Amino acid sequence: MQSAFRRPGLVCKDHVLEVPLDHADPAGPAIEVYAREVVAPGKEDSDLPWLLFLQGGPGHKAIRPGADPGAWLDRALREYRVLLLDQRGTGRSTPANRQTLPADPAEAAAYLRHFRADSIVRDAELLRRRLIGDRPWSVLGQSFGGFCAVTYLSLAPEGLREAFITGGLPSLTAGPDEVYRAAYPRVLAANERYFARYPDDQEIVRRIVRHLRERDVRLPGGERLTARRFQTLGIGLGSSVQFHNLHYLLEEAFIGRDELSDAFLRAVDAAVSYAARPIYALLHEACYCQGTASRWSAHRVRDEFPQFALDGDGPVRFVGEMIYPWFFEEDPALRPLRECAELLAAYEDWPDLYDVDRLAANAVPVAAAVYYDDMYVDRDHSLQTADRIAGLRTWVTNEYAHNGLSADARVLDRLIAMVRGEA
Repeated sequence: MQSAFRRPGLVCKDHVLEVPLDHADPAGPAIEVYAREVVAPGKEDSDLPWLLFLQGGPGHKAIRPGADPGAWLDRALREYRVLLLDQRGTGRSTPANRQTLPADPAEAAAYLRHFRADSIVRDAELLRRRLIGDRPWSVLGQSFGGFCAVTYLSLAPEGLREAFITGGLPSLTAGPDEVYRAAYPRVLAANERYFARYPDDQEIVRRIVRHLRERDVRLPGGERLTARRFQTLGIGLGSSVQFHNLHYLLEEAFIGRDELSDAFLRAVDAAVSYAARPIYALLHEACYCQGTASRWSAHRVRDEFPQFALDGDGPVRFVGEMIYPWFFEEDPALRPLRECAELLAAYEDWPDLYDVDRLAANAVPVAAAVYYDDMYVDRDHSLQTADRIAGLRTWVTNEYAHNGLSADARVLDRLIAMVRGEA
């Protein structure tokens, strides 16, 4: 299927490709993968280089041009034909959720084991061959998309002309426990930055937590809002926009003295629900697994950080990018997938995502932005990986938060110049 549409500054075309669910079994079950081609008006027939964009996540569909923040896109369209890939299971790429996954938990877990970065890269390679044959293309990976780009350099470097990575250099060897032991202190530091900026919010947060302990407060979907679920609003503290939006949400939390406002509850519902991104909850920890099981790593490691405890009347600190098993009890969109999630958390035979030897011999030009205070991806892990990928050039900056690519076109501009030896 191909359809096209125009909007000011953009010409878009749809691409849909059938790919194997399991690339090791090309004759087995198939799924569809969707991608949107975007080009600047007047360049539709130009022989432009292609730039594949890999979205952060996992489990997030690609940006929608004009509907999502994407400062980088205008810069890219000056010289590239951009392909926005809905990674398998997201958006229009055979969605994987409670409505579509097999009812049997074991079958659903077996199905989802094919939705990590290695399968995404192999999907991309089939798309590349379909669209441009043997010519290589460029890749831009944001956050988890950067993890995928490193997997691409490991599995199919012949498909890449150049690679740009923003906030997404993963550890090549750290398992989930190491990842979360590094992550919890970064989240605490983000909390300290937040409450230093908005000190009055500490009492508002304590008041909300007390209220949720004492009252049966219901979200618009009907489920109870617990204090621990409210605590997960900290996932946005690593974004320059959401950091401040949390304050604006909290300042309108109460109607009078004893009732949480409908506007507050509606916004919290949107922030804490995984209805639009179930793969994020199901496979987030699996992104760090190579030959080991996660066994709910974030949940176990949290016990080492009593600063996040909710008992007593001490300071409340938000948690960050962590998935907990009780999500699958309290979130209606995840509840039917609880047994499936348990099986994925116990699964040990995850294949390797990175080829250390191939990366050490890398010949693809690569530039990576490493955000100094990144709450989501550990700076030290990223720099260790940068040292192990031949030819990779890093730009370590505290000018931008994790969403710098969407916030400022200069991020991509800088990386392009680095790859070309101009910066």
